[in-house]
Amino acid sequence: MAKKKVSVVYYLDSDYIVELNKFAIKLYVQKKADKHEVLSYSKIRKATENCQTTNGDIYDKAVVLLKGLVKTHAFASGNRRTAVLATLVFCRINKHKIYIPNDPTNSRVLIGIRENYYKDKELKNWLKNGKIREFKR
Repeated sequence: MAKKKVSVVYYLDSDYIVELNKFAIKLYVQKKADKHEVLSYSKIRKATENCQTTNGDIYDKAVVLLKGLVKTHAFASGNRRTAVLATLVFCRINKHKIYIPNDPTNSRVLIGIRENYYKDKELKNWLKNGKIREFKR
């Protein structure tokens, strides 16, 4: 009888995501008023729990994490920066790559995520292949 290979998925905890917010604000300065402040630990926990309970592959789980952190506004500053960084780290620790190009238009995609413009399938494709339709209001 052949043994079924079980793959372990590693998840980020809330404390680690809080540290990523500190790092994102220092690394990617946007405004003078940017500051690290947690507005809701429960929203961070909810995003990580939803990631853990989502069925599917790493990219399906990454989409849930990305959307959860972008949409819940758990930090005073750097929510979208933290969401992208956390998604990148999550994929990397699970030996998957994200192919989002380093492009200023990505900030528009994150606004689209916040406004429910994209379907999960589109976001998964964006993470895997770096391609997504332009966000238009």
